[in-house]
Amino acid sequence: MKYLLLLFFSSLSLANELAIKDFGYFYSVPEHAKINDSTVFKIVFDVAQGAKNGEQNNNINSLARFINMHVAHGVKSENIQLALVVHGSASLDVLANTEYKKRFKTDNKNQRLIKQLLANNTVVYVCGQSATHNKVSPKQLIEGVQMSLSAMTAHAQLQQQGYTLNPF
Repeated sequence: MKYLLLLFFSSLSLANELAIKDFGYFYSVPEHAKINDSTVFKIVFDVAQGAKNGEQNNNINSLARFINMHVAHGVKSENIQLALVVHGSASLDVLANTEYKKRFKTDNKNQRLIKQLLANNTVVYVCGQSATHNKVSPKQLIEGVQMSLSAMTAHAQLQQQGYTLNPF
């Protein structure tokens, strides 16, 4: 019982530290895992697999988990610069809710997450090749999502800007 109460209260204290609300949950690690607050991350995440219609894309949620986990363990939020490159069937996950609803008759569960990522030092690119293949135009995207010529182009440009690729 004591363990459950401790887990409950430690979860509450971590919930108050989340930069991305309602997404990106993680486990706390003991103090020796604290990261120097001067650490800077510039990381790109690649997401090609789309979520099932009306569901959250857990691969996109990984960015929220990365932000929340590192802020809670000592990294300054301004030192976390993430990029999300979306292609393949995941290009439908960045449709604005109104467009998503027209196609799938349900809300886009990714919109609120993506808006919070954009507000937390994250850039989001959708592959223009995948988007065109899926009949997605730039005006149909969640506000702030940018269309790149291709996912390959976005990755090359981000690498030139010093971003590293997250292998997960």
